[in-house]
Formats: sequence, C-alpha cells, structure tokens
Amino acid sequence: MTRVKGSVWEIVPEDVVAAGLPPAEAEALVASLRRAVAVKPREGAEAALWRAVVPLLRPEYPHALHQLVFYSVYANWDAASRGPSPYWFPSLQDCKNTNLGRLMESHGPKFLGSSYKDPITSFNVFQKFAVQHPEIYWSIVMKELSVKFQHPPKCILDRSDKSKEGGSWFPGAVLNIAECCIYPVPFQNKTDNSVAIIWRDEGFDDLPVNYVSVKELREQVMMVANALDTLFEKGDAIAIDMPMTYKAVVIYLAIILSGRVVVSIADSFVAREIATRMKVSKAKAIFTQDFIIRGGKKFPLYSRVVEGTACKTIVIPAAGTNVGLKLRTNDLSWNDFISCTSSIARPKSYSAVYMDAESVTNILFSSGTTGDPKAIPWTQLSPVRCGGDSWAHTDARPGDVLCWPTNLGWVMGPITLYSSLLTGGTLALYHGSPLGHGFGKFVQDAGVTFLGSVPSLVKTWKNSNCMEGLDWSKIRVCATTGEASDIDDDLWISSRTSYSPMLECCGGTELASSYIQGNLLQPQAFGAFSSTSMTTGLVIFDEQGNPYPDDQPCVGEMGLVPTYLGATNRLLNADHYKIYFDGMPTYRGVQLRRHGDVLQRTVGGYYIVQGRADDTMNLGGIKTSSVEIERVCNRADDNVLETAAITVKSRTGGPEQLVILAVLKDKSVKQDIDVLKRKFQKAIQTNLNPLFKVSFVKVVPEFPRTASNKLLRRVLRDQLKQQTAQSKL
Repeated sequence: MTRVKGSVWEIVPEDVVAAGLPPAEAEALVASLRRAVAVKPREGAEAALWRAVVPLLRPEYPHALHQLVFYSVYANWDAASRGPSPYWFPSLQDCKNTNLGRLMESHGPKFLGSSYKDPITSFNVFQKFAVQHPEIYWSIVMKELSVKFQHPPKCILDRSDKSKEGGSWFPGAVLNIAECCIYPVPFQNKTDNSVAIIWRDEGFDDLPVNYVSVKELREQVMMVANALDTLFEKGDAIAIDMPMTYKAVVIYLAIILSGRVVVSIADSFVAREIATRMKVSKAKAIFTQDFIIRGGKKFPLYSRVVEGTACKTIVIPAAGTNVGLKLRTNDLSWNDFISCTSSIARPKSYSAVYMDAESVTNILFSSGTTGDPKAIPWTQLSPVRCGGDSWAHTDARPGDVLCWPTNLGWVMGPITLYSSLLTGGTLALYHGSPLGHGFGKFVQDAGVTFLGSVPSLVKTWKNSNCMEGLDWSKIRVCATTGEASDIDDDLWISSRTSYSPMLECCGGTELASSYIQGNLLQPQAFGAFSSTSMTTGLVIFDEQGNPYPDDQPCVGEMGLVPTYLGATNRLLNADHYKIYFDGMPTYRGVQLRRHGDVLQRTVGGYYIVQGRADDTMNLGGIKTSSVEIERVCNRADDNVLETAAITVKSRTGGPEQLVILAVLKDKSVKQDIDVLKRKFQKAIQTNLNPLFKVSFVKVVPEFPRTASNKLLRRVLRDQLKQQTAQSKL
C-alpha cells in the first residue's frame, strides 16, 4: 500500500506521482484537493473532509491514489472511541426517493407521530417500530412486490399460534411463488416485453449480451413444467447441480411452478457430498451439465453426479446443443427431456399448482457442526423475505439489473433470483468464471446497476487488475456477504463505481435473508454493518446470558427475536428446536433464536462480526465445521496423531484463513511442513470441498483440553493471534 500521510493537507504532488498519476495531473489534483479543503474544519471532522474530496477521485485513478487520499483523511481517526470511519453518506433528497425512504415518508408520521422527522433522522426509531409491529411493516411492503395470492392470508402474523416459535405468518394464504416471477406486473411497469434475464457465455465477451423477455421466460418455464409432469409426480423433490445459468433458473422456477420441490446442490461438491444431499432430500431426479466451463477449461460434472446417485439425471450441454458424452441408460439429454412435451397440445401453457404459504419449495443445505449437513426447507415465505429485504435495503426496483455471481446450491442463488424477479428487475447471469475481465465486461455491457460479491472475489479482482479499462458507472449499489470484508478491498470496488455504497450483508440459509445489513438511509463504513435488517430484533448477551442494553457498545453472542418472516420452523433431518432454541436465554419473556455469531456493536451503532460462538468456521463463504476438516486431515498422513482446524484473520482483516495444527505420533521424526500441508490440502479438496484452502500448518507437541478432554480450539486461536502479525497469514 502507498505511504499514508498524516492528514490530507500533507499530500503534495510528489505523493500523487508516486501513486501513479503523471506530474501534470498530479499538480492539478493537489490543487483541487486544496481548494476542496481550503477552509480547515474543526478537529474531528474527517468525514466532512472525505465528503469534500470524493468528487475529485475518478474511478480510473490508480488504487494507490485512492488509498493515499482515504487513509490520509482518516489518519488520526480513533475507531475505538468513534466507531468505524464512514465513507458514504446519504443525502436527504436521495433518501426520500429510495423505496424505504418513500415508505417512511408516507407512513412515518402516522406511526411515529410528531417524533418522525425524515428518513435519515428517524431511521433507527422506525426500524424499532418495524421490529415491534412486523405485521404492519410487511403489509405495506407486500404491496410493492409482485406477490399474488390465489387466496389471501387471514392476517399477516398470527401470534396466537404457539405451534411455531414467533407465530404463524400469512395463515391461510395460497399461492405459487414461481408464478409471481413470470407474469407482467403493471404497477412495476413490468410487461411481457420487459427483460427478465440478461446473460452471456464465457468466451463470447465481444458479442452482444443475450436477453430473455418476461414472456419468453414464462413460456420456457411452462414448457419445462409440462415435461416434468410426464416423468414425475407432484410433490417430488428434484435436484439441480449445475452453474447458475439462465437455463438453471428456468428449471428452478418450473419445478416450483409445477408443485415440486427444488433440491439445491452446489456444483463444486464431490460425489460423496452430492450423494449425501440426494439421500437426505429423497430426491427423485437431478438436473446437471455434462461439463463446467470456467476460465476456458472444461471440468467434469456429470461424472461426479452419477458417481453420487443412481437417480434419473437430465443433462444439459455446457456448450452447443448436444451433450458431449455418453449417458447412462435411464438418463436423458436436455433435448430428449424437452421432447417429452411433443404430444402436449399447448406445451408453452401451464396452470400453476397453488399451495399453502408454508409449503416447501426448496431444500437448501447448511453444513452442521458434525455429521450430515442440515437440510433446510424454504417455504413460499422465504422468497417473500428475499424480495422484501432487497426492496428495502438495497433499493431493488423496476429497471434495475442485478448481478451476483453465485450458485443455486448456495443461499445467494435463490436470494438473487427472487430479489430480481419479485421487485420488477432484471437478473444478470454470466455463464463462466467471475474471476476475470470477461465477467467485468459483462457487468459493463449488461448495464448492471446492482453488483453483489464475496470478499475473496473482490480481492482477486483488485490484485489481478483484471477490471482495468471497464466502465462500471451504471452501478449504483454494491453488496458483499459470505465472509469478513477487507477494508482495502471494499475501498477498491467502491472507488471503481465512483464511491457507490458497498453494503455489507450477514445472514444465513435458515433465515433466507440477512439479519444485519447496510442500507441507503445511513452512513456506511467499510467492513461494517450499519443496522439490523427491517423487522429483525437482535439481542447481544454476555457469557451468562444477560442481555447488554440496546445501543450500548459491546461484544457477545447474539440471539434473534423469533418473529422473523422467512426463517425456518423445521429441519428435515435434525431437531429444529434443539439446534436453534434449546439453551438460549429469554428476552422480555421470549426465548431467543440461536444463530451462533459473535457480534461487536461499536460506538455509533455499527456491527462487526467477530466469528462463530461454536467451532463452525467460514471458508470462502461456506460454513463448515472443525470436526469435518479434522476427520479427513487425521487420515492424511500415517504419522499424524490428531489435528485441530481453526481459522484466523490476517492483520488487515478479510476472509478467515484455515490453519491446521497437528500432533505427531512419533515426535522424533522431523516432519516436512510443506509436504504435510499438501497432504492436508489434497485430503480436504478430495473429501470435502475443492474450494477450501489450507493457509498455514504447524506441528505442536499437544493440544490444550478441558478436564473432560474437550479440545480448546479457542485457546489455540488466541495463541496464534500474536504469531499472526509476524507470519504470512
């Protein structure tokens, strides 16, 4: 990183030249900086200085220059006493034009009386009102989404239903959420000719992007639904294990439209993990591709799927029109599958199967702390939460183009799908690797207005300089989730979009949403969450289960108030109450829902995730357990007695990094650490997930344990903290 000055006034042309600008431009920029900060504000007004100089920082400037100015402005900022340093500030007029701002302006005076001032001043009090009266809030937001009921609910929330923690949402409602995604919506200006999906294949980066209209999407979904009817029964679970292409989205919607259940499986899983998910979900069939094409290379997918299941498999070609390999006898190519509709008079017409709001539409998986992954059923309420939170927090609206490189096997796949189609926006999909210039050019050419990411992806973009020369000026909102963000990486992507807000999101598959999240009504700080999400009640408590006072800076495990629309109330292969409620403290007479995150609430009311309360770890946005990793590493080398898997953060923040500590059977043997690291890496990638990366390996004489012989991983993490500063971690 470029050298930081003690203040913005100390920046001279030589500093700007060193950061990458030619001398003449450097002179002009420094002169502009000095004019912008000509009147030195009072001490402690760094935020005002930053707001003054941001308009001078162009997206095409070298990152070193953005670093120089940002870090120099905030050189003397004391985060301990003042909270995270803000970089984006809402204007009152812009706030009033956001979705949430309009809602507050229309309903704030009625609900809050004279205490309501404006969307900025009154945000916190309105959010608390929404927590206390979620049925009022959601009754308003529902009118903004393209959710159409065949039979309307008796009420929004029935708190008297004690069979479900927090009550029953939308009792009596009957609908089909997939149908809500594929029809015109007049109040959203969504017509049959509106663009529903925009996409491009990797390798065709210089050709125009492809468009699928609302009418075309509907016809394709209905054709697949008809084909499904010829092979499967209503209610059958059908898996999808393929990249998130436009055809995968068609299949996803068709399964739900036809009254069946999607089983979401990530395309990175090895055969054993595929088999486990097929077995737990009792899936009757699976859609996949013959290959995955990434970075110009072909990776086998069908072979992994058939190794993991004997179920009927429908295979879509990754390139061209024909499948590029021989299929098993009972499997079908995509063309043969679609040909099942040849005898149907109107194959592009279909009557949706209407179901109760609590009917399961999607089974997703979250790695538990041990054993099989938890099978998490999404009902038709989960998509409502997806669309509603995106409408409120990221300001998703008709005309937006939403792009979030992800997979239907992970929670962000369905969230992105519903966030686009239920708010009247366009879903943008790149059929290829998001790591390089091709993806960035697609973002440019598709006119993406909302760009989602994970921190490790942003880090790759920044470090490789692969997005140089691209115009991302249409992006008005960015978001990130899945792992802890690095402040400098967030600075990079925000600067590429003329300092659009980078909204941090943290939630879970079982919540169908984020419980803490940024928004466009509050100042945003890199790597921090500005608020709990709308209607989300959150309590931070100490080790004795005592809640900290609201708005007090603190650190502790958090619990959720269970009146949470979209959250699960059952699991398919585990005791829901035991996992999410058993042993949790009560707050104001209500037992809290467990999530497992340790939060820091800072001065200024921001939230920073400090890690997991248990030994579950987050690797590249995927939650897994220490036990699972240790199980495979213990078998990786004959001289390994036992291992401990923990994660640590680097000195600059960012994603958690995996560390494997090992105790040897024969301590007299000199162990080659590099060889051991390669063995651990191979064992993890072969048996668990090829995306997991071992960052550091260390041999230790023994592990700290409790009196009952439980491994103290937290002690190991603490012991490594001091080493982190000197190591390569």
